Amino acid sequence: MSTPLIQLENIVKIYKVGETEVHALRGVTYKVEPGEFLAIMGPSGSGKSTLMNIIGCLDRPTSGRYFLEGEEVSTFDRDKLARVRNRKIGFVFQTFNLLSRTTALENVELPLLYSSDVHARKRTELTLQALESVGLLDRAHHKTNQLSGGEQQRVAIARALLNSPSLILADEPTGNLDTRTSLEIMNVFKRLNEEKKITLVMVTHEPDIACFARKRLHIRDGKILREERDGEECDDYAGREVQP
Repeated sequence: MSTPLIQLENIVKIYKVGETEVHALRGVTYKVEPGEFLAIMGPSGSGKSTLMNIIGCLDRPTSGRYFLEGEEVSTFDRDKLARVRNRKIGFVFQTFNLLSRTTALENVELPLLYSSDVHARKRTELTLQALESVGLLDRAHHKTNQLSGGEQQRVAIARALLNSPSLILADEPTGNLDTRTSLEIMNVFKRLNEEKKITLVMVTHEPDIACFARKRLHIRDGKILREERDGEECDDYAGREVQP
């Protein structure tokens, strides 16, 4: 039996706001296997962003245990968490987080610029491969402010892929995009998951977007309400390809 990529055991997260304790997560237990595509859904204040931050090693739980590839990371200090993020996790954000005056290639290669064991030629080769995987090889030398919103998000996806992470986390990746462009981005994610077996965990508030994932986890008030799998409460939206 394979080791789960993500294993959460009774995760609790409590924030202090003045004299008040806010219980963001209340005993979340869940597993994600390698190669899965999971959407996390819930209303504002449900705890989905807190859960994403813990999975992404951006925050630590108040109590409970979190294992990533069998390694308990919930007890790691800030420096060790940073190393885990750099080695094992790629991030895609709603706002793209790109440098507007630099090219697509320069934005994608950023994670490798601080790696002394990757020389310039290899860095460029890996960057071009990542851009090709999201269909943007012909836009490599365009500045990001010359790209459409969908192209900018594909640059962000390529950057997340660069270090061959075990896991990609996408936080509302279509939140700033129109319907057609959202479909294009979700088809990129779907292809990466199905063809390259990349594990994806996505936070979204849009049911149609969540239907691209093979599993959907609904949370409310810091607790898991239910899990849905392929075909449950989804129409044929998730199977649609973008037409020219």
